[in-house]
Amino acid sequence: MERMETGTDRRFASTTGAAWRPCLPAPAMAIAVVVATVIGTFAAPAAWAETTDRARGEALVERFVAEVESMRGRFEQQLVTAEQELADTAKGSFEILRPGRFRWEYTEPYAQVLVADGANVWNYDVDLEQVTVKPQAEALGNTPAALLGGKADVLEGFEVTGSLVDRGTVWVTLRPKHDDTGFESVELGFTDGVLTRMILADDLRQTTLVALYDVEVNADVDPARFRFTPPEGVDLVGQPAAASATGR
Repeated sequence: MERMETGTDRRFASTTGAAWRPCLPAPAMAIAVVVATVIGTFAAPAAWAETTDRARGEALVERFVAEVESMRGRFEQQLVTAEQELADTAKGSFEILRPGRFRWEYTEPYAQVLVADGANVWNYDVDLEQVTVKPQAEALGNTPAALLGGKADVLEGFEVTGSLVDRGTVWVTLRPKHDDTGFESVELGFTDGVLTRMILADDLRQTTLVALYDVEVNADVDPARFRFTPPEGVDLVGQPAAASATGR
């Protein structure tokens, strides 16, 4: 694995090879989580160049939200602490179906399934034989996970603060407009127009880095993959919202 430096530039050392695999710092309810690296200034020769890059980045994010109806592939994550220490790693597969549905299935370091069905977010820890459920609006809100599976108006909760190109990947930095999201910034990395990287910075100065591989955009994803029924015998923590609220 090509390891990233722990200095100020925390982006992946490669956009095609193996990358950092950050785990979610909090319960996996929030799915994607971020870095303290903020692209606020550019070493561009002129303000025109900065404006051009930012406009390109905004267009990529807007197109991602408006045109991507489904995605699937593999992911690798790493969580880096505020002291720049690697705290955890994870990998697995993901599926997304707009609006409001996603499935992240962890295979390492232990089996865990995270499903958003449009009404609730279900977190199934296989080893603990426990399912935690929260109403989706409460669990996600304006978190980075909403950017992945939310509706077209999800961008109203974020502000694009910068964009730059690094080794063929266009990085776009977004900040939540509200202070109660638990995140400071989100960086989305697009390679050839496809989302391949995420860097997320939380309020505890922890950094989560997510690399996406074998990404299929607007693939034929089975809606049944986003229905979840707790297995018999597991402990259920939380109260699900009524499924009828989503119309599904």
